[in-house]
Amino acid sequence: MTSLERLLKRQAALKRAINAHLDLLIGTVNKTPAQSGWYLTAKVDGKSVTRYVRASIRTQAKKMTRNHTKVRELLRRLSQVNWELLVKESGE
Repeated sequence: MTSLERLLKRQAALKRAINAHLDLLIGTVNKTPAQSGWYLTAKVDGKSVTRYVRASIRTQAKKMTRNHTKVRELLRRLSQVNWELLVKESGE
């Protein structure tokens, strides 16, 4: 298998992984000592926005925020692979 084929295979795998983690929420789910419940906090138009998270959906909300972190990492890796592919294809 050539290096170009390996890069194309890695690119396809990263795209599949990104698709598998698109059920996401941007922000963090926290419980502060001064507050009795759980809250999702995220930046919207440069301002922090906080939303109450019911106990029944807290676990799912935390999983979705982890998915956001995972997608960001996968996109970074995909960008690197795309760059390597671009360099390889232009050099041929």
